[in-house]
Amino acid sequence: MKYRAEIDGLRALAVVPVILFHAGFELFSGGYIGVDVFFVISGYLITTILIDDIENDRFSIINFYERRARRILPALFFVMLCCIPFAWMWMLPNQLKDFSQSFVAVTLFASNVLFWFESDYFDAAAEEKPLLHTWSLAVEEQYYLLFPIFLFLLWRLGKDRTFWAIVVVAVVSFALSEWGSKREPEANFYLAPFRAWELFAGSITAFIVQKKGVRANNLLSLLGLAAILYPIFVYHEATPFPGIYALAPVAGVALIILFADQSTIAGKILNMRVFVGIGLISYSAYLWHQPLFAFARIRSIELPQSSVMGLLAVVSLLLAIISYRYVEQPFRNKNAYSRQQIFATSFTFALACVLLGAVGFANGGFSHRFNQETFADWEDTSHCTRQGVRSTDQLSDLTTTCFTPAREKKFILIGDSHAETVSKSLRSVIEANNGALITLIDKGCLPVPGTSRQPTQRNCIFAKNLFWELANQTDAKVILAARWRLYLDGQRFDNGEGGVEYGDSWANYVIHDASQDVYRHVYTELVNLASANEILVLSQIPEAGWKVPEVAAKIRKFEGTNSVNISTSYSVYLQKNKRVNQLLDALATHNAISVLRTENIVCDKSTQRCSNTVNGRSLYRDDNHPSPQYSELIARKFEGTYLKPDKSVSSL
Repeated sequence: MKYRAEIDGLRALAVVPVILFHAGFELFSGGYIGVDVFFVISGYLITTILIDDIENDRFSIINFYERRARRILPALFFVMLCCIPFAWMWMLPNQLKDFSQSFVAVTLFASNVLFWFESDYFDAAAEEKPLLHTWSLAVEEQYYLLFPIFLFLLWRLGKDRTFWAIVVVAVVSFALSEWGSKREPEANFYLAPFRAWELFAGSITAFIVQKKGVRANNLLSLLGLAAILYPIFVYHEATPFPGIYALAPVAGVALIILFADQSTIAGKILNMRVFVGIGLISYSAYLWHQPLFAFARIRSIELPQSSVMGLLAVVSLLLAIISYRYVEQPFRNKNAYSRQQIFATSFTFALACVLLGAVGFANGGFSHRFNQETFADWEDTSHCTRQGVRSTDQLSDLTTTCFTPAREKKFILIGDSHAETVSKSLRSVIEANNGALITLIDKGCLPVPGTSRQPTQRNCIFAKNLFWELANQTDAKVILAARWRLYLDGQRFDNGEGGVEYGDSWANYVIHDASQDVYRHVYTELVNLASANEILVLSQIPEAGWKVPEVAAKIRKFEGTNSVNISTSYSVYLQKNKRVNQLLDALATHNAISVLRTENIVCDKSTQRCSNTVNGRSLYRDDNHPSPQYSELIARKFEGTYLKPDKSVSSL
């Protein structure tokens, strides 16, 4: 296959935005599309090689896998092994346990499946997973494993029919991706069937180039360059992706491959030495950047500054030069390492990685390394609790089995994962006072009818409508618990003291009647619902911004002290929750609605601080969910206010 320097230039255009996006530079808010650029390039190169081999009767699946092993595995295993000492020194037990699991998944080319399974509200922040970026390698490896066989078998039908068969499969995969962007966004992001069309776009391009060659065209190649650059600076985390929005970068790469050579403006740009040089080391640079960023975040108690992340981005390129020169290139040399040596070495390292990962996972991340607080038995496993309800049958027997005549006081707790964390404590005090509690939970779901975030949460809408129907059939008092501020304002929390919540900001929850303000809708809806049931709203838990148990463990480990006293600003809480508190105050003026102020339990107006820990113990499970201890304090305040009004709640 003839070398095309502009392809290496394209690789640079892919890897640099990805690195800067993961470093947190907002200018490159759509830098994640670099992965899609890589997919198209891979599809093009692999298909070109395979077509050439098949047409010249030298196709060998063993030869193909050998080339892929030489290209991918040495640098991958090298970076993975370099991660081990830093993981041991700096990772908390739960983090090391997850890292160990990913170590196995990466080796088995299944990390995309693992990270899809781990997409959960209590999962570790993506920014603190050193091997998260290997999901894209897993997608490519699954393509490498199956596509050569698929192409070879189809070839018997003829070249043209093979081409159109690939086109059909690509169209089906694209349709699946567009559907997934609205219905199954996590699966759509991580899993190969939803991403295959991008690789097949490269395959289709390879057939066209193989038949007609590169047809230089300044306009079309510049249009392709613009189609890649535009989303890098315009797309953001709320853009439904992949799907139809991925067409721009995918089509852009195809246009450049088809119409750019050294005679075109786009080709000349991509042929510049700096772009070609970065393109040559792009694979190693991609491997290095995420571990560097992740370990910097893990080691730091506060969010690393942009200057630090920028420096680490440069370091990732320097390390890439070293690993390209001393790891990638030597193993690609067939004279230096034979096929047998490559396979034997790869198998040995793969086995070692699987064993290391299995040992780390089985030992729970070696908890003796850190004094980290854990939270056992916090989940409410009562038969009167339902989560993620997807059918009416799941609620059919609740009222008859849970609201028995002997129980005088009846409550229904409706909410998201915040409701989940307080359910067990509330149940304990309610049942101790001759009451009964039904808990109805849908995580990430604002428990107010008529609301949803984008893409539309059909399951959430279905579940909470059933929840409220059940409540309306009883005379129970409804308790609402949710992360109100995040739903209504759509922004992750920044405590103003270096504690910035990791993760994408969620799109604001939208109202089906888009002309109505979301706060006004929530107010109106809850007032209407209160005509059938009394409602008690648990106010917004003061968010911490940093993961309190992890910060406490790091302070003990890195600062050598057991005296841990963590707090955040009360004024910042009030500022961030101004509109939420105004909404709650307005709701509390209605006779059938009351508000339990959870912030008053941990926030001191005189010191203007909100406690994150008490007596060295964390009041949070992470950066926003209350720990069992905080949940117990909420339950005691609930008991003293609504079950035994004469009972006082001791302060912190």
